[in-house]
Amino acid sequence: MQPVCLAALLAVWCAVPSVMAEQPERRNFEPSSDPALFAAERGGSEGGLYAFDNLSVAQDPRAYRPDVGALDFVYHNHDEMTRYLRATTARYPNLTALYSIGKSAQGRDLWVLVVSASPYEHMLGKPDVKYIGNIHGNEAVGRELLLHLIQYLVSSYGSDPYIKWLLDNTRIHILPSLNPDGYAASKEGTCDGGQGRYNSHGFDLNRNFPDYFKQNNKRSQPETEAVKDWISKIQFVLSGSLHGGALVVSYPYDNTPNAIFHSYLSQPSLTPDDDVFKHLSLTYANNHGKMSRGVACKTASPSFENGITNGAAWYPLTGGMQDFNYVWHGCMEVTLEVSCCKFPPAYELRKYWDDNQMSLIKFLAEAHRGVQGFIMDPTGNPVERAQLKIKGRDIGFTTTKYGEFWRVLLPGVYKLEVYADGFVPKDVDFMIVEQHPTLLNVTLQPSKRNDGSQHYRPAASTQYRPQQLPPASAQGSGSDEGILSTLSSGFNSLVNNIFG
Repeated sequence: MQPVCLAALLAVWCAVPSVMAEQPERRNFEPSSDPALFAAERGGSEGGLYAFDNLSVAQDPRAYRPDVGALDFVYHNHDEMTRYLRATTARYPNLTALYSIGKSAQGRDLWVLVVSASPYEHMLGKPDVKYIGNIHGNEAVGRELLLHLIQYLVSSYGSDPYIKWLLDNTRIHILPSLNPDGYAASKEGTCDGGQGRYNSHGFDLNRNFPDYFKQNNKRSQPETEAVKDWISKIQFVLSGSLHGGALVVSYPYDNTPNAIFHSYLSQPSLTPDDDVFKHLSLTYANNHGKMSRGVACKTASPSFENGITNGAAWYPLTGGMQDFNYVWHGCMEVTLEVSCCKFPPAYELRKYWDDNQMSLIKFLAEAHRGVQGFIMDPTGNPVERAQLKIKGRDIGFTTTKYGEFWRVLLPGVYKLEVYADGFVPKDVDFMIVEQHPTLLNVTLQPSKRNDGSQHYRPAASTQYRPQQLPPASAQGSGSDEGILSTLSSGFNSLVNNIFG
């Protein structure tokens, strides 16, 4: 929407609502071409394009005024958040696109706003990254931080070269609230406790995903299913999930093979990419205003060296979202605990934004570290869903439909192992340097000879990503039944309500 049009619009807002700017042509975009999934609704029960009027703007300090490049430091309920996101897409149509990945148990849209120089279409060779907030409804700071991150990105694109570079080379998907139902049941000023933590069916969404180490028998929830479908359609490279109740970055694994006594051992459960996860965690903590000091929130709370921790070393949990992202989809996700108080008073939001602003931006830029490239056949066509892994790091990742791949790695020498059905496997040595990502294109040869005979067929063992069941070794570690499991579950519930 151009400024001159906006001025005219405000002049006649109440008298002639029909003069609102023309809606841009609706376009389908990832993660699906299904318009029902990505209906960024332009009207609805509130009437008009965006439900604003001069009176409401003047009387409600929380209302977003679309002609002012500012967002108040207050909490926004679901309707207010929706209006802000819609207004942002109207004001910045070339930088933003709004879509819903599904609905909550009570029918609220799970909105995602893409912020990028190419909001509607995937940029070939450029990574997709994401932030998810408010997975626990009563942990509300992350929800507002993501709204302010949106505002900062779109308003800084024309004046900040770093932001321009980031948006020109990255597609940033921001889901401010995964649990809007829980948020609606929560209360501002409540620092502890579990009111609003769960979704409206009473499920902890961060205990509701398939688990690598242990069978998770909890009934899958609408919000969880929406995320699983979402990340199966977009090849996310990097992700952060915002929580509250502590001040630390927690990285995978969240769970451990020691299924029975794991709540009491609290030993680290390290991934093959532990060096990368520690680096990503330190990137956030070191750019934060306070986090890297590792100061405990309370006297009885743990302190964290350099402001980071392995998830299982803090307290193990089953069904966490960050482990699912990493193991099932090759996405490097960490958990960002951004506030000691879960739902602090609104007047404290500005300081949280000041503390987290640089961290939120610098973390996303790490998607451009490591190796990236294309897997192709001899004719130059992309090889979709080729299986890749870094030698010695047995959690794999796959190519997109365009043959693209990305992997965050620290400087060093590595070997990429590539497998694809119908092709001869290939190993490629490469080097990572600090200054820029390594570009690596790999051509695979068909597995059949010219005479039609087949000299190679990929073995089943080359599939490195697990199915919905955990590994066989984990399945044999015992069920959830029995007194030990009851004690363990009770202990976990207590820890969850205290820390997040």
